[in-house]
Amino acid sequence: MGELRVNPVGGSVPTGIDKRPTDLAIAVRAPLEGAGSGLAGDAIGDHSVHGGDDQAVYAYAREDLDWWQGELGRDLDNGQFGENLTTRDVDVTGARIGEQWHIGTEGLVLEVSSPRIPCRTFAAWLNRQGWVKAFTAKAIPGAYLRVISPGVVRQGDYITVRDIPQHEVTIGLAFRALTREPGLLPRLLEAPALPTHIKETVRRRIGA
Repeated sequence: MGELRVNPVGGSVPTGIDKRPTDLAIAVRAPLEGAGSGLAGDAIGDHSVHGGDDQAVYAYAREDLDWWQGELGRDLDNGQFGENLTTRDVDVTGARIGEQWHIGTEGLVLEVSSPRIPCRTFAAWLNRQGWVKAFTAKAIPGAYLRVISPGVVRQGDYITVRDIPQHEVTIGLAFRALTREPGLLPRLLEAPALPTHIKETVRRRIGA
């Protein structure tokens, strides 16, 4: 869960990247009026690029945070990358666009929509020179998800992956296509659940 804070890159737009673990049960629903976070009480700073229906939840794997701990030589708490859902035993990078995650016992269903693309705020928050380049090179970006069925999430809830699409467009592939391997861009159009604005970007870049 995050509160609005001064953006480390400066300017007048605050950031909600500073997420902290909570023991509370948190209601999860589609963002109000299509903007902001899907988690009730979780702050989003710049609504023009963060939050909204297709980015209601940002999931990052604890296993990937552990890898970065070794790489960066520092402890990384859950939420350190700005994620409002830290997973364990879920292949986030291998998740297919459109697969659904059933979480807990109170009806919460999320759908994988797209990868996170690193920004200046993320780099400034970690205070790491060359961070965007390093994060892009490793290509374990975490996944944005939309809310299919509202519910409640708690620490320790199990995640069950269902309704896995037949295509092979994963979070990892989509990230590589959108960043450093443009030859993969046409494959993204195989994923119907990819957000509309990303499809439009892909079509423009490949001239389709």
